[in-house]
Amino acid sequence: MNAVNGIPAGQLDGVTWQKSRRSNPSGNCVECAVLPGGDVAVRNSRDPEGPALIYTPAEIEAFLGGVRDGDFDNLLA
Repeated sequence: MNAVNGIPAGQLDGVTWQKSRRSNPSGNCVECAVLPGGDVAVRNSRDPEGPALIYTPAEIEAFLGGVRDGDFDNLLA
């Protein structure tokens, strides 16, 4: 699969989308899916056919590490 940033999420056939257990019923969440090559796609749950952003495993690891470290806590202030 040759997925690039902005690919319509509906074209990512055969992937399993996952959202956080912290998601709420109002649909304010993002969903992630591991692609066959190991990259990770991210989409807006309110627009499941809309564009997906594609990240490498290293990019996801760096982002999640930053979240765990509190680097993005200011975004909710």
